[in-house]
This record gives sequence, structure tokens and C-alpha cells, in this order.
Amino acid sequence: MDIIISNAGGTPIYGQIVTQVKNQILSGALSAGDALPSIRTLARELRISVITTKRAYEELERDGFIETVAGKGSFVAAKNTDFLREEALRRIEAALQEAVDLARRSGVPVQEVHGMLNLLLEEL
Repeated sequence: MDIIISNAGGTPIYGQIVTQVKNQILSGALSAGDALPSIRTLARELRISVITTKRAYEELERDGFIETVAGKGSFVAAKNTDFLREEALRRIEAALQEAVDLARRSGVPVQEVHGMLNLLLEEL
């Protein structure tokens, strides 16, 4: 599991861990049942607080991405296809909102934005 922490920017360290683990699960880099490093091991590898790592794991578990088994560790949860679809839709909506905001600020007409989106969709 590769996680890169950046001290620049406004995203908290635990949030960076959560985002990167979610991305690896959604992309298939981590599969259901894969073991994650222990909280202490990950904290040591990233040179961060155990509390920060624990918070990230708790959020991942709350969101259904990982499961923790007492005495055994944390594992990637079995994929819930409805949940993964909702997560993907949420991310798509956020990206589209960012594009719409940029188009508004730049004065790009709606028809051009529609045209760009249609072109991108045709490439699928």
C-alpha cells in the first residue's frame, strides 16, 4: 500500500490517508480481504502519530471501506457495489461542479461545456 503524505496544502494528514486508501480500493489496487498495515506500523512508516493513523482507519471503517478484526488487524472490506457506485457518483458530481464553477468564472457558455462533455463521453 503506497501512501504519500504532503505537509503542504490544507488537507489534514488523516484525510490524505483516507483519500489515498479509498482511491486504491476503488481502482482495484487493493482488493477485498487484503490486509492493511497495522495502525502502529503505518504510523511508523509515515512518521506520523498513531492517533492520526487510528483516526484514518476509523473513518475508513465507518465509510465501509475496511473491516477491523480484533487481534488480527484491518482488511479491505468486501465490495458493496451500491456503496461503490454512490461513492463514484459523489466524486463525479464534485468534479463536474468544479468544472461548472470554472466555466462560470471564465465565461464559457453552457453550450460549449455540453459540447466538451459530449466529446469526452464519446471517447468512452
